[in-house]
Amino acid sequence: MFKHTIPSIFPLIAPNVTWKVKTNDKVLYLTFDDGPHPSITPLVLNILDEFNAKATFFCVGENVTKYPDIFNQILSKGHAVGNHTYNHIKGWQTSDTAYMDNIKKAGEVIPSNLFRPPYGRIKPSQIKLLKDNYRIIMWSILTRDYDKNLNPHKTLLKLNKLIKAGDVIVYHDSEKAEQNMLIMLKGVLQHFHQLHYTFKAL
Repeated sequence: MFKHTIPSIFPLIAPNVTWKVKTNDKVLYLTFDDGPHPSITPLVLNILDEFNAKATFFCVGENVTKYPDIFNQILSKGHAVGNHTYNHIKGWQTSDTAYMDNIKKAGEVIPSNLFRPPYGRIKPSQIKLLKDNYRIIMWSILTRDYDKNLNPHKTLLKLNKLIKAGDVIVYHDSEKAEQNMLIMLKGVLQHFHQLHYTFKAL
C-alpha cells in the first residue's frame, strides 16, 4: 500500500536535502508544485487567505513566463516561491550540465534560493552541484492529489492523522490535481487551524 510519508532512511541517504523542519512549535509548511496556473493558483491563494496561511510555490519557469501576473500575485500575498526547473524535467534522465542549465534558465524568472526537483528525482551529483547555492526542499508528506483514483475524502482523514508539526506537505496547483487538491487543502487547513497550528512559508 502506498504511503503518504517518506521512508525514514531517505533523510539519511540525502542529508543535504530538507525533508522536514525541526520545530517544537505547531507549524506546518504547505507547498505547491508545477504552477503558476491561470485559474487554479488564484483559487489556492483565496483558500490560503481564508486561514491566514502562508505557503511556498515551487514554480515551473515556462509557466512563470506564460503567467507573470499570477506569479506576481503569489509574491504580493507574502508567499514564498521556489525553482522547479524551467521545463519540469527529471534529473535522473538528464545530464548534470543540461539539468543545471535548465535550473539556471528558471532562475532568471524565479528569484529564489529554494529548489525542488520535479518528481523528487535528482542525482547525488546534481545535489552536490546545487547545495551551495540552493536549499533543496523535498517533503515529508505527499498528498498524491494528482492520482485520479484517489478518494480525496478518505485520504484527507488519513492525512489529518499522519501530519505532524514541522511537516512539509506537497500539493499541486495543476489541472490534473485540481479536484483532489482543493478538497484536501481546505480540509487540512480547517482541521489544523482548529488545533491552533500556523502555516508558514519556507
